[in-house]
Amino acid sequence: MKLLHRHIFASVALTSLAAVGVLTFIMVLGNFLRDLLASVLAGQLAPEIFVHLLGLTVQFVICYTLPMGILTGVLLVLGRMSADREITAIRSAGVSIAGISAPIFFFALLGTGVSLAVNFYYMPRAKVAYEQEFADAVRANPLNFITPKTFIRNFPDKVIFVGENKDLKLKDVWVWELDKQSRAKVVYHAERADLGFDEKTNSLQLIGYNVTVESRDNKDPENFGGEGKGFGHFGVFSQTLSLDKISGVPTHKIKTQWLTLSQLLAERQRLMKPDPNVSLVERDRQRIRVQTVIQEKTATAFSVLSFALIAIPLGIKVSRKETSANLGIALALAMAYYFSTVVVGWFDNKPDFRPDLLMWIPNISFQMLGAWLFYKADRG
Repeated sequence: MKLLHRHIFASVALTSLAAVGVLTFIMVLGNFLRDLLASVLAGQLAPEIFVHLLGLTVQFVICYTLPMGILTGVLLVLGRMSADREITAIRSAGVSIAGISAPIFFFALLGTGVSLAVNFYYMPRAKVAYEQEFADAVRANPLNFITPKTFIRNFPDKVIFVGENKDLKLKDVWVWELDKQSRAKVVYHAERADLGFDEKTNSLQLIGYNVTVESRDNKDPENFGGEGKGFGHFGVFSQTLSLDKISGVPTHKIKTQWLTLSQLLAERQRLMKPDPNVSLVERDRQRIRVQTVIQEKTATAFSVLSFALIAIPLGIKVSRKETSANLGIALALAMAYYFSTVVVGWFDNKPDFRPDLLMWIPNISFQMLGAWLFYKADRG
């Protein structure tokens, strides 16, 4: 029996860790393309800073990939064992589903502990360090942020394209001003432009020369024949490009999700005390938000157990050896879980609905479904 448990534990552990690695790589790559690619191309990030930022990214994306990775690992291992008739042979030897599942639940408990540590300590510290280090890198060399032949979408309500940037002398400069639906309402084109940095306002100053301006209908910018359409020509025209969204402002505010457990508990304790400057209603709203973050992080960690409970009977019953099929099942289950947490998050600003307690609904639902499937598999 011990040999069987070691075999199952080792198989699930190795497969789950491999799945976590693959999922983490995918999420880190997505984060790199979204946040770091433009800065790397602009030469703003030194190699050592870039590597450090990627390392920090791993620490805060693993809180999402760890539950999904363990779910995938359990499905893959049990699906293969079931397809190869190993489960049938083990059960014919008198071993129950519970006996087969014991090492998997032990591994899931270890994963829950690791997930709690990541959610409440490593992820918050890594996220704060990432944001601060990235902001410092941008502020240290803000003029290099304009990368030639690249659509720059980091500025609020603007898209920038520069054909050439040579010693801060720009050529073929395009600026699209966007509405709330990301539609271009005004288009600027300058044959050349000068680029400067205003440290007081933390913004880039773009001064264009020989500028053509095209304005479109504010109500329907995509209607090129609309009433608001017009053209203009200016010898000199200036644009202010705020870097606050990219580099952060000096008084950078840490989000509640980025607080460690001790900081969250201290913040909740502070909000429970009377404050003449904050109304009781507002303090209750902020306190519930802090409690919701605590419960969300805890529930996400315990989702490892929920996923294991539902993956064991599914892996045995589905009996699929194909990796793609099991990965599809794992992805569908994970998407269903995280979508339900998003739905619960809609009540974040409604303290009367107790969103902090609602955060446990996805876990309880998955555990109930898993227990039912487990019962059916054990009797089948």
